[in-house]
Amino acid sequence: MKKRCLVLAVFAIALLSAAPLARAQGSARQGPQVVRDPDLEKDSLHNLEVARHYFKLKKAYVAALQRCEEIIAGNPVFSKIDEVLFLAGESSANLADSKGKQSPSSYVISEGSTKRTLKPEEFRELARGYLSQLVNDYPDSKFKGDALEDLKTLGGPKPKESKP
Repeated sequence: MKKRCLVLAVFAIALLSAAPLARAQGSARQGPQVVRDPDLEKDSLHNLEVARHYFKLKKAYVAALQRCEEIIAGNPVFSKIDEVLFLAGESSANLADSKGKQSPSSYVISEGSTKRTLKPEEFRELARGYLSQLVNDYPDSKFKGDALEDLKTLGGPKPKESKP
């Protein structure tokens, strides 16, 4: 009986002493918790899937860019925002080179009461901004390498903006 109690006591001590170590290692990789609205995530995911379709299959870069901008404006904490930034940057770069099936002139921006289209250098600067944001804000993204490669032709990444 004494032997059994001794074995149980040793086992209990070993178990209790290992628990804090396991808990410490488990939280080492966790970053800050981001609260995401499930409906907004679902809507953003749908828009991303449509943007991918426009980008990859239809070569409709204006439509892809507009879908990406809708996600960026409406859900900046979207779980796949790095991919959205990459597609927005790639679409802008392609529009700067007049690639794709849509004319770059069909991308219209509003400045007050006037509307205008972007020039190729403005599309390049837009692409540089999106890809720089991806590289600076999401260093672990799987799209970072491709973004850095594209940024070589766009003047390199913009420096990360410091927040006040």
